[in-house]
Amino acid sequence: MLSNFINSVLHDTIFIKYGLMGLFFNGMFSSFIPIPTELTVSALLLGGINPLDVFLVLTFSSIVGGYIAYYLGYNGRLLRRLRKTPEKKYEQKSINIMTKYGWSTIIFFSPWIPIIGDVVSIIAGTKRYNIVKYTIAMTTGKTVKSIAIVFFGVHFIHWLVSSLH
Repeated sequence: MLSNFINSVLHDTIFIKYGLMGLFFNGMFSSFIPIPTELTVSALLLGGINPLDVFLVLTFSSIVGGYIAYYLGYNGRLLRRLRKTPEKKYEQKSINIMTKYGWSTIIFFSPWIPIIGDVVSIIAGTKRYNIVKYTIAMTTGKTVKSIAIVFFGVHFIHWLVSSLH
């Protein structure tokens, strides 16, 4: 029963169907839309894709997505057209957290924060946060998260395979 469930999830998710290209889009979109990458990463690792390739694609795509989110906030016109500006409660929570703990710290940890973390980069763009500081905090944070996802994904896959046998 567990193996049937795992099999259906791994073969029915659109990002997984397209392999590393699907992971690229999943990683990019997950920077500004709450779409988790962990399932795609786990499925690709389970499918035998090289963990280094998964790490590189996930890191690169997440960083590209971070810049897209920053630009969406910085430009603002597209957000107004799409009516996708962050909800006021999430925007205010994000600003309060960034003010309390520091923008760079929150941008670094934002990939780990559900929902609020998805709007942090957009808000950094709307507030015209320094692009150099943003780049350092965002790329470091997304790289560390990618390392953790792939590392724990590899160990989870080994555990899962050994427990099914």
